[in-house]
Amino acid sequence: METKIIDLKEYNKIMSEIETYLQRGFSNLTETETAELKRLSLLAEAFEDKFYKFPYAPQTLTEMIEFKMFEKRLKKKELAQLLEVSSSRLSEIMHGKRKINLDFAKRLHQKLNIDANFILQNV
Repeated sequence: METKIIDLKEYNKIMSEIETYLQRGFSNLTETETAELKRLSLLAEAFEDKFYKFPYAPQTLTEMIEFKMFEKRLKKKELAQLLEVSSSRLSEIMHGKRKINLDFAKRLHQKLNIDANFILQNV
């Protein structure tokens, strides 16, 4: 019985086993199979946390906006349209030449789903 996954090959094998259990459906598993699924899931999660952890979290509002652009696959022009500002105004904000106002902060929260606390802490 494994206590931790040591390499990608073993991880892929365990993920395949997990998928087999999931395809059968939770209601069709015995108690022993459910316990095994939980054990395998915890092993996989520990491996993912160690080797696939997101290495960098945005620290500034500009970094967060850029991250959301990447996440939503938006270009600056598309982002400006989404946020209902001109491209030049967005550029000034992104380069720190212009402060954001309350209305823009609301749009960041509503349209990009940026946490309001993060916005307030980084203005």
